[in-house]
Amino acid sequence: MATLRIPPALRSLTNGEAEIQLDGATVGALLDAAESAHPGLKARVCGDDGKVLRFVNLFVGDEDIRMLDGLETELKDGDSVSIIPAIAGG
Repeated sequence: MATLRIPPALRSLTNGEAEIQLDGATVGALLDAAESAHPGLKARVCGDDGKVLRFVNLFVGDEDIRMLDGLETELKDGDSVSIIPAIAGG
């Protein structure tokens, strides 16, 4: 199992939960499991093409998955995956 950390803006989709425990061998599989348990979550992270939206960052521990193997990044039992929405302003 891995932990998926949910940002405040998406917690309405997880019944207010800040972290959910899921099975998934890769980040993509973890998001699929999250979608099954909490419909609508994956659509807020990935586009219709299945790729992570450009204004969303996913980290396994402290590593951005864009610097790893993207959604194919393998997970170990106990890993933590964080969804970090980009913040813009001026």
